[in-house]
Amino acid sequence: MAAAATGFRRIAVLGIGLVGGSFALAVRKGLSGAHIIAWDKQDVLHQAQAAGAIHEGSAELSRVVRGADLVYVALPIGLTIELLPEIARHAELHALVTDACSTKASICRAATGAFRGSTRFLGGHPMAGREVAGVANADAELFHGAKYALIGEGDDSETDPRIQGFIALLELLGAQPLWLDAETHDWAAAVVSHLPQMVAVALAGVVREETDETGLPATLAGPGLREMLRLAGSPYAMWRDIGLTNTENIARALDRVSQAIEHLRARLTSRELEDEFVAANELYKILRGLQ
Repeated sequence: MAAAATGFRRIAVLGIGLVGGSFALAVRKGLSGAHIIAWDKQDVLHQAQAAGAIHEGSAELSRVVRGADLVYVALPIGLTIELLPEIARHAELHALVTDACSTKASICRAATGAFRGSTRFLGGHPMAGREVAGVANADAELFHGAKYALIGEGDDSETDPRIQGFIALLELLGAQPLWLDAETHDWAAAVVSHLPQMVAVALAGVVREETDETGLPATLAGPGLREMLRLAGSPYAMWRDIGLTNTENIARALDRVSQAIEHLRARLTSRELEDEFVAANELYKILRGLQ
């Protein structure tokens, strides 16, 4: 697709790590004529250029944001909130600014205060990622087949050409846009994304603490445990702000898991345990069918 079809000829990517780098690679692969400029640390920018993810980069935020038709913010939540006023100051009036943060209510509240002119802000969250970070792990296919949450309710999202252009771009990348309000997103993300991460951390802690000087039981582990603990490889830096900005929803989801574990414990010697497995099997089939 040509850049003119989306209206995004110059695209600024703020934060060129796993998500920002993957977005840049995917855009370069699928959107001809688009010029991609990125903001990050100089060593990261050099790495991104060497990987072919961007055309140019700068450590000066204003230089990257000015002139961009689309500003894609792929930074940690806290830093995104901190930088939104500066981004709004330098963004073009015709531009669309969108983020890729994992929680949305706090981001959208901050954006409401920062963006008061014609520049449009659109909250977003690609439900795609890996347990590893950095542009070295970026993949042009990261978004392919993934849900991509967009935040809006009762606004002009259906008629704003900037948003329609971004939706067309997401579909070009193979993503599946899904509209939600910010609070619903944060509740849903807590259950299907943030909770699995916390459970993986808890399970890893149990296995680690149970492992003795002989290496058992960890050395007995097969692929099942490795698959369950893939998320345990995620660094804390990726999750700190998620815990800080979605605390209530995550805590509620953890409470539900605690209740479910107690429920299973009470049924270990009962035929009722089969019912729990049947229900789990059904959900697994549903999720497999969504791929």
